[in-house]
Amino acid sequence: MAPNLFGNSATLFLEASQQDVSQKKNATEKTTTQKLSLQKIQNSKPKYQWKIVWRNVIAFLYLHIGALYGLYILIVAAKGYTFLWAIIVALLAAIGVTGGAHRLWAHRSYKAKWPMRVILMIFQTMAFQNHIYEWVRDHRVHHKFTDTDADPHNAQRGFFFSHMGWLMVRKHPDVINKGATVDMSDLEKDPVVVWQRRLYIVLMPLFCFLLPTWVPCHFWNEKPMYAWYATLFRYTLSLNLTWLVNSAAHIWGMKPYDNTISPTDSISVGISAMGEGWHNYHHVFPWDYKAAELGNYRTNFTTAIIDFFAWIGWAYDLKTVSYTMVKKRAARTGDGSRYERTTDHHNTHHHTDDGPAIWGWGDTDMAAEDIQKVEIINKSD
Repeated sequence: MAPNLFGNSATLFLEASQQDVSQKKNATEKTTTQKLSLQKIQNSKPKYQWKIVWRNVIAFLYLHIGALYGLYILIVAAKGYTFLWAIIVALLAAIGVTGGAHRLWAHRSYKAKWPMRVILMIFQTMAFQNHIYEWVRDHRVHHKFTDTDADPHNAQRGFFFSHMGWLMVRKHPDVINKGATVDMSDLEKDPVVVWQRRLYIVLMPLFCFLLPTWVPCHFWNEKPMYAWYATLFRYTLSLNLTWLVNSAAHIWGMKPYDNTISPTDSISVGISAMGEGWHNYHHVFPWDYKAAELGNYRTNFTTAIIDFFAWIGWAYDLKTVSYTMVKKRAARTGDGSRYERTTDHHNTHHHTDDGPAIWGWGDTDMAAEDIQKVEIINKSD
């Protein structure tokens, strides 16, 4: 996901626009033929046209230019503490997105006690990728309608669109219409989510920009301009690393678990996005708190953070998938890169054969077998 820079009207997607076909009745056969030809040409044109949100385009230009200058400042002029501070803030913000908005709230892959939820909410606010409610809504729609017009960052429209272009045009009507069918009642009952949403216009600039800029100036006398552009660099870099999950991890990589869908497993994205690059696995088993089939933390730092909170008792009911179930699914639908296929690579299997796509734990379309065979770690009484 990414920031809604100027309110809901400026979030990016496609807006439907139909072209009028002027039709004139004429008595001659020649005119009738011309009219039919014209209609054929009109119908062959794209049904929807991009409607650019120029305010977002300008904002992203400023952010990326400012980020490049910020990188220059960090290298040649800023103090070492400022560079270290930018890294720390970036890591905390990333945890708020990956461990909070994504795995906790969007997929309900584990539960967290209120102190952990408050911490993750603050970290997610530091990331400025829209408030939790909006982030989760768009992400659940993405999982439910992947690679369709209802997918906010539909990878079928190309790398740039799925990376950041979707934030520069208006929403496709299907995103709104089908998005309204996704259940959000759990977030509407979460006081932490409700509170953040209500005060987001104040909390976001405070935690994302003002405090990260003020700290270097106050504690080690960094120049305000240096601190500001370091903040822009940190924020813009974080956005692009997050966007790679929407773009690169839907284009390049392996498909060990289901080769009929676009999401891929990518080690480079997994490292840069705190463990979110194992996207083929994640779309097949979106309720797994690890978002990957991994036995260590080297390419999944977010899992290490969740496990730490589970160790101190703040995270519980961590849901995961058994090795047997993973292997069975990979053998049936994977590309053979991790598990040997037991069926013909060229069969006619489609991911819909395994039931409708789901957004995570609690989706009413989740298969009964998956619910029954889920493994729960640190289970609550």
